[in-house]
Amino acid sequence: MFCDEALDAVEPIAAGELTPDGRIADHLATCPNCAAALDSARRLERMLQARPAPRPAAQFTSRTLARVRRARWRNEQFLDVGFNVAIGAIVLAVIGGIWMLLHRSGLAAVSSDAMDLFGSGMMTMVRRVAPSLPLYGAASAVLATALVLWWWAERDATL
Repeated sequence: MFCDEALDAVEPIAAGELTPDGRIADHLATCPNCAAALDSARRLERMLQARPAPRPAAQFTSRTLARVRRARWRNEQFLDVGFNVAIGAIVLAVIGGIWMLLHRSGLAAVSSDAMDLFGSGMMTMVRRVAPSLPLYGAASAVLATALVLWWWAERDATL
């Protein structure tokens, strides 16, 4: 066994987390440098255990948790931005692929005719529906007002 292997085990042995087994125990018994390192680590461990632990500041826990939450939020924001950029790139790639497919296959001419037909149909529908829009708007406003009043009455009843 080499000294570096034994020195890696010195701190856990001094802290009582590890008991020296055959090879490490034999090396510590025969190597004065490693034995001195173990003795020094044990003295340091006893000195640290004898020293009282300092009390944390009054707001230590709340400040620490706030910093952890803030760091986690920043990491999540970074991840969200990366995800949104990736989704945007994928959407653009799909749209570009569809556009290239339409222009290469000649379907663009057919699709432009279909869009003209769809547009004229929409215009016809808008002309038919336009006179009724004020009625639909007023009905929506009355419904929204009724829902707000109902919510307000229920909220006051529970208080």
